[in-house]
Amino acid sequence: MTDVNSINGYYTQSGMSTASADSQQLSADMNTFLTLLTTQLKYQDPLDPMDTAEFTNQLVQYSSVEQAIKTNTKLDSLLSMNIANLGAQAVSYIGKVAQVLGDVMPLEGGKAKATYTFEENVKSAVITVKDMNGKIVYSEQGKITAGTHEFTWDGKDSDGNQLEDGAYQIEVTAKAESGNGTPSVMTTVFGRVTGVASDSNGVYVGLGDAVTANLNDILTVRNDDYFDKDDTKPGDEVPGDGEGGDDSETTPPEEEGGVAEAVADFAGTAAAAALKAAAFGLI
Repeated sequence: MTDVNSINGYYTQSGMSTASADSQQLSADMNTFLTLLTTQLKYQDPLDPMDTAEFTNQLVQYSSVEQAIKTNTKLDSLLSMNIANLGAQAVSYIGKVAQVLGDVMPLEGGKAKATYTFEENVKSAVITVKDMNGKIVYSEQGKITAGTHEFTWDGKDSDGNQLEDGAYQIEVTAKAESGNGTPSVMTTVFGRVTGVASDSNGVYVGLGDAVTANLNDILTVRNDDYFDKDDTKPGDEVPGDGEGGDDSETTPPEEEGGVAEAVADFAGTAAAAALKAAAFGLI
């Protein structure tokens, strides 16, 4: 497993020590040269003095080297500031899902996601997932049409066993329709950004707890709930659909109104019949 924090500390110290070593080496060489020059001038033959143009040229060369190293030091400072700014901006990626160029994908909570792209139709395609020791843990047939296709994996091996979260490599092997050559394929992986680190070479982001990617390789950053943990446990029931829910039937308001109208109509009909019976002396 790669820890982005340990990467940051190692490379930052290495870069600073290199610049300091160059400066110290130049200073030592310059002091040695001046010591030799002054000693030579002190003991030179007055009848055959040194060629002033020669040692002046040497002084100019040393001065040019010194200025070049100072310029490089300032450029390193500017580069460090730029990297720091990029790192500060990349902090906003934490918690979001990044799509990164590469073939090593993080398995988080039993979920992994990647894409593979063909420039043209292929005869066959096989998707293989390997652990970081090179052992094949899963494979399936891929799509053969040109374009970008999505691959999702539940973290189970070919025997149905759930594998541990971590880094896994996706490999897509394809055969050309013509049978000649190997079709080109580009793969990208997805992972939730969990950390940001930087060194003298650039800025890196951590995907999950196992994969580190260069900031320059990020294609997209999005709010994606694919890696969100599913808190619904097997057997859990939605309130109202099982025990604890209200199973009693309730008459819709429309039906209640219809019953009331029917009762009123019946009462009106009965009253009219009674009036007719009274008129004919039947009651």
